[in-house]
Parts: sequence; structure tokens; C-alpha cells
Amino acid sequence: MFKRFLILFVSVITMYACSSSEGGTPVVTDSFDRSAMLVNIADNIIIPAYDDFSSKMTALKIAGETFTSNPNQVNLDGLRASWLTAYKTWQHVEMFNIGEAEELQFSFYMNIYPLTVQDVEDNIANGSYDLNSVNNHDAQGFPALDYLLYGVAVTDAAILEKYTTATNNDNYKKYITDVLKQMNTLTTSVVSAFKAERNTFITSTQNTATSVVNKLVNDYIFYYEKGLRATKFGIPSGVFSSTTLPEKVEGFYKNDISKDLALESLTAVKNVFEGKYYASSDVGIGFKDYLIKLNRTDIATSITNQFSVATTEINKLDNSFSTQVNTDNTAMTRSYDELQKVVVFLKVDMLQAFDINVDYVDADGD
Repeated sequence: MFKRFLILFVSVITMYACSSSEGGTPVVTDSFDRSAMLVNIADNIIIPAYDDFSSKMTALKIAGETFTSNPNQVNLDGLRASWLTAYKTWQHVEMFNIGEAEELQFSFYMNIYPLTVQDVEDNIANGSYDLNSVNNHDAQGFPALDYLLYGVAVTDAAILEKYTTATNNDNYKKYITDVLKQMNTLTTSVVSAFKAERNTFITSTQNTATSVVNKLVNDYIFYYEKGLRATKFGIPSGVFSSTTLPEKVEGFYKNDISKDLALESLTAVKNVFEGKYYASSDVGIGFKDYLIKLNRTDIATSITNQFSVATTEINKLDNSFSTQVNTDNTAMTRSYDELQKVVVFLKVDMLQAFDINVDYVDADGD
């Protein structure tokens, strides 16, 4: 009798488990507090980074207005400094492609490089353009300002002529104004939307393709794999092509900031993994804690150690990645290789531990 009851009990439990996974909302089977992790990431990383970036964008817009109203060397230097400060802060928010940022394709308007210079010059020459068009994704944002502040001429004197005595000087000034207005408007929209959706964000802990936890983890890995490893290192160094492409580095026209931007990006990625507060030494709950809770300290340690190895390798590079590619590309590919090792830990080991499926298509053959 007991044996028959036991068999019946097991059968019922099995049927219930199958119906729960097939017909209902998949539940998280581990005991980790996913909501606490989301609270830390939202309140101590994303929102502070967004607020700082929004402040830097406002300062950049004001510096742009100052320069376009009075184009001189002092105001050019001020605009350049504000641009670089905001560009570094951007590295800390670009990975959060969720909610309004995803819907608006925020990063497409802010940091698509390499810039298509011909599109920029055509827009300026015509004096008429639509920066909301997908055709202008590669003609605006930080890369466009990089070109407009450093690449339109060889010397500062010649650059200033573009905004003072050149035939199209008013159009050049207007383009800076319009690009900054677009960047600032999008930033304001994304930041305000995330704050409004914060409570929804921190409670979306289910194990589904559309839950915040699953999307956040996937976006995080996608950014690391594509935005950091491939775009900043792999493409310029020729990993995905038959030749090197030094003109495709980030910050090409300023030409001595690509390493700084890459290191900022890697720091941002490490901070989310560790749960480290934005612009603070405090540490909360991150992906690392989730792995430790699942008794996968081995994975957590491997990721942390490999981040350090990659950072050390990147620090050996020239400040200009285009110079590095042209003079010693092997050093660039070494950095890429060390970054690539983390991809396996994140995309295979960590995702398996979290029981989360990859939600994007890998197209670069790694």
C-alpha cells in the first residue's frame, strides 16, 4: 500500500512539475534573492551612472552653445574637455540596453563608429537632415563630435576657420548644436523612463526570456562580447577581417583616448559583475554573488581573475589604438585574446549556472 502511494505521489509531483514548466511561468528554482540584486544594480549602479551621465551631457550641451556662439580657442578647448568627460561616463551606461534605451535604440544614436564622414559633410553642406533617421546613426553622437572637434582640419587654427570664416561656417555650428540637442534629448528621455520604471525593474525576477534578470544578463554579456571585446579590439586589429582596420577605433580623430575609453568600459563591466556602486568603493550584490550562492565560486573567481589579466594586458597598449595597430598589432590581439577568455566564462559557464538561455545570435564566429 505504501509503495503504491509513493509511486502515485511521485507521479503527481512529476506531472505538476511538467505542467508548471510547460504551461505556466517558469519559476526560479534556486534560493538566491534576484530582487535584491536588481535593487543594488538599479539604485547603486544604473541610476547614479545615468544621473552623472545626464549631468555631463547637460554640461556638454552648454559648452557646445558657448563654442558655437563664440568660436575661439578657449571655447574649443572647453567643448573638447566636456566631450571627453561625457564620453568616458558614457562607457558606464552603454551596456544597459533595456526599457526605453532599447526601444529608442539609444546607443545607435550615441556611439556608432566608425563615423561616416561623407554623411556628416553632406548633411552640413545641405543644411537639411533628419537625425532621427537610421541612415544618420553613423553621422551623429560622440563620434560625430570627435570629427567636428578634431578631424575637420589638421590644425586648431584651421578647425576654427570652419566655424568662423569658412563658407558653410553657420552650417558647421548648427550641426554641432543639433547633434548635442539630439544626444541631450534622448538622454533625458532614457533616464526619466528608467526611474519611472524602477519598481517594475526590481520585481521582474522570473526565469523567462522577457524578465528583467534574463534580459539584463544577456545585454550585459552582449555588450561585453560585442561592444567591448569585438568593436574596441577585434575589429580594428583585424580579427574578423583579412587586414587590420586602424581607422575603426573609438575616438579615432582625437586619437589618444581609445585605451582610456576601453578601460572605462571594462571597469564598468567589472563593477556590475561585482555589484560595486557607481563612483563609490561600496559593494552590493552582483552577478558574482549569485554565482557564489549557487556554489560556483570557481566560475566567479575565474571571471574576476581573467578581468584582471585582461586589464593588465590593455594597460600595456598605446593610448591610441590606431597607433598600436599600425606599430604592433600583436599586442592588440593579445588583449583581444585575454578578453575573449572571459566570454566563455560569462556566456557558457555563468549562463548555465543561472539557467538562462542566450537571447541573441552570435555572428562573428567566436
